Amino acid sequence: MSQIDIKANGITQGVIWKQLLSFFFPILLGTFFQQLYNTVDAIVVGQYLGKAALAAVGGGTGTAINLLIGFFTGLSSGATVIISQYYGAKDEEMVSKSIHTAIMLALVGGIAITVLGYAFSEPILIAIGTPEDILPMAVTYMHIYFLGSVAIVMYNMGAGIFRAFGDSRRPFYFLLVGCLVNIVLDIVLVGFTSLGVAGAAIATVFSQVVSVVLVFWVLMRKTDCTKLYLKKIRFTKSILRNMLLIGFPAGIQSIMYTISNLIIQSSINAFGTDTAAAWAAYSKIDQIFWMFINAFGIALTTFVGQNYGAGRPDRAKKGVVTCTAISAVGTFVIEALFLLIGTDILRLFTSDDSVLQVGHAIIVCIVPWYISYIAIELLSGAIRGTGKSFVPTIICIFGICVLRTVWIYIVPYITPTLEGVLWSYPLTWVITSILFVIYYLKGHIYDRRYR
Repeated sequence: MSQIDIKANGITQGVIWKQLLSFFFPILLGTFFQQLYNTVDAIVVGQYLGKAALAAVGGGTGTAINLLIGFFTGLSSGATVIISQYYGAKDEEMVSKSIHTAIMLALVGGIAITVLGYAFSEPILIAIGTPEDILPMAVTYMHIYFLGSVAIVMYNMGAGIFRAFGDSRRPFYFLLVGCLVNIVLDIVLVGFTSLGVAGAAIATVFSQVVSVVLVFWVLMRKTDCTKLYLKKIRFTKSILRNMLLIGFPAGIQSIMYTISNLIIQSSINAFGTDTAAAWAAYSKIDQIFWMFINAFGIALTTFVGQNYGAGRPDRAKKGVVTCTAISAVGTFVIEALFLLIGTDILRLFTSDDSVLQVGHAIIVCIVPWYISYIAIELLSGAIRGTGKSFVPTIICIFGICVLRTVWIYIVPYITPTLEGVLWSYPLTWVITSILFVIYYLKGHIYDRRYR
C-alpha cells in the first residue's frame, strides 16, 4: 500500500486562496449538476404537465424529501471530517478503516431511509397542507424517489470520501455523467410517455444509480490506503462512534432545519396553488446561491479538517478568513443577478403570469439578505472540521429552527401576508450569524483541550 501523498491535493500547503478555489470549483460544479437533477425534473414537468405537476415535484415535496435525506447528509459529514483528519495526519490504517466504516454506514442508512421515506411520504405531505389537486402526484413522486434512497445516500457518502482526501474532481465527473443520463430520461419518460411525474422520479433515481456505480468502480481501482475492498466493508466501533459524535448532531440539525421549512411551506401552501407553484419555481433558482455557499462550506470543512489533523491551526484560521472574503464577493454578484434577471429565469419553469408575479415578490423579499447567511455556513463548516459539532447544532436549532417556528406562529397576528412569512428567513439568518461569530471567536475552536 503506497503512502499518503499530501502534496497531491495541496490542502496543507501552498497559497491558501488558490488551494481553496481549486477545491471549491469542482464541488460547486458537482453540486450544480446534482441539483440539476431536480431542476430538470421541474422544467420538463412544468412545461409538459403544467403548474400543478410543477408544484408536486418541487416546493414542499423537495423539503419533505430533505427531511430524511438531509439527516443522513448531516450524519455523513462526520465521516468526512474523521477521514480528512486521519488523512491530514497520514495515518493510513485509520484512513482505510474509516472509509469502509463510512460505506457500511451509508448502506444501513440508505435502507432505513427507504423504509421510513416510503411509509411517511403521504402523512408528511398532508401535514404540511399540500393542496388536494397535487397530493396524488406528490405522493407518487416521493414514493419512487425514496425507493432509490440507497443509491442516493451511497453516492453522497462516496463523494464525501473523495473530498475528505482532497479529490473534489471525481465526484463532479460522476455527477456530470449522471446528469446527462437524467436529462435524456426526463425528456423521454415525461415528454413521450404517459408516466407523468413518475417518469421524472424514475429518471432521477436511475441517474443516481449510474453515479454511485462510478464511485465504487473508482474506489475499488485505487492503489493506496483509500482503496475500497468489498469484503472489508464493516463497522469499526471506535471510528463509527467518532463519526456519529460529529455527524449525529449535524443530522439532527438538518431535521430541525427541514421541519422549520416544512412549517413555512405549510404557511405558503395556505395561499393557494399559484403561490405553491411560485415557491417551487423560486426554490430552483434559489438553489444557485445554496450550491455556491454550500460548496465553500464543504471545501472549508475539509481544509480545516486536514490542517487541524496535520497540526496546522494557524493555516486553518487563515483559510477561514480567505474563504469568507471570497464568498462575500460572490454572494453580492449572485444577489445582483437575481434581482436583475430573476423573474426571467422563473419563466423557464412556468409562463403563468400569476405565478410569475408571486415569484418576483419572493425574490425581492429574500435575495438581498443572502449575505447575512454566509457566516452560518462557513463558520459551522470550519468548527466541524475540528471535530466539534454539538455547539454549532445548538446554535442552528435555536437561531434558525426555534426562532423561525415562533415567527411563523406570530406573523398572522402582525401581518397575515406572504411577505410576513418570508421575513422569517432574513430575521433568523442575521441572529444565527451573530451567534456563530461570537462562538468562533470565543469558543477555543482550535484548542484540543476543549474537545
